[in-house]
Amino acid sequence: MFFTISAFDLIAVLFMAFIIDLVVGEPPFAIHPVVWIGNLISFFKRKAPSKNRRLYGIFMALCCILFAALIGIVATVILDTESIPAIIRYLIAAWFLKITFAVRCLMDAGKEVYGELAKGDLDGARKKLSMYVSRNTSKLTQEQVSSAVIETSSENFVDGILSPLFYFALFGSFGIIAAYVFKATSTLDSMVGYKDPQYLHLGWFSARSDDVLNWMPARLSLIPIFIATIFLHLLPSFSKSLNPINAVNLAIEDGTKTPSPNSGYPMAAFAGAMDVRLEKPNVYVLGARNPYPQFVHIKLARSLIFVSSVISILMCASMLYIIMNRFYAFY
Repeated sequence: MFFTISAFDLIAVLFMAFIIDLVVGEPPFAIHPVVWIGNLISFFKRKAPSKNRRLYGIFMALCCILFAALIGIVATVILDTESIPAIIRYLIAAWFLKITFAVRCLMDAGKEVYGELAKGDLDGARKKLSMYVSRNTSKLTQEQVSSAVIETSSENFVDGILSPLFYFALFGSFGIIAAYVFKATSTLDSMVGYKDPQYLHLGWFSARSDDVLNWMPARLSLIPIFIATIFLHLLPSFSKSLNPINAVNLAIEDGTKTPSPNSGYPMAAFAGAMDVRLEKPNVYVLGARNPYPQFVHIKLARSLIFVSSVISILMCASMLYIIMNRFYAFY
């Protein structure tokens, strides 16, 4: 299957998707392709046998990834249909691409918890946080709540923003399809990629696939985070709050200290940038020499997420232009 999509088409779709994400946010569940993928995963989970669960888990993952790829193919075919007015094609494709990443959603999560802490409502902050992290939040201190928000925000910057954009740019005309393949893999990992007895074998393939696909973006994430930290550091209101050099140094020093082979890099970069200690009790400590974060650091992390996302969009647009005009010229 070959498409006649140009670099200009894809870059226009990328920027429009980013604008849609910031302005509209997440669509209703009924028309949300990731929800469709999640429903399919839930169906396979209900039908999972008691034996041969690893083999069944591979079959489940491949079926869900194929389903996601078909969604991406539909969006790509629409984008490539010249009989449809360009602006309509761009808007439809942009909407489908937007579904694969969530800048506004990630920033809103931090905003909600920050708002509760700013009011002095620690219990409210714990409840808000419990919607975004898997750990028990009922007894977390203010510092631990702040740390957890920063941890999940920085970790999700990779799999929730950078990785789908990276694969969209890397695969050129097939980019929307690649972004959906990644999103299906990420959703599988979030639903079955656990090491407890229930999912150890069922989610083995999904968890390993997610690790592989996030390996490169997790390490590349240091580039937009570093550039974003420099940019914000130049602004008077952030000059004393962010340290670009420490962002890179701590990522190199502590990036391998988490159980995940990938999540430690963006989390350690954020910890270094803000000179704070991020800790999941009894699991990992990043930036052990730094003080614990306060709730004001959540607001700082949100700014870092946003600027890092803008940098990522610009990087992926540049990557698209180079790939489409140098390596995929036959398109």
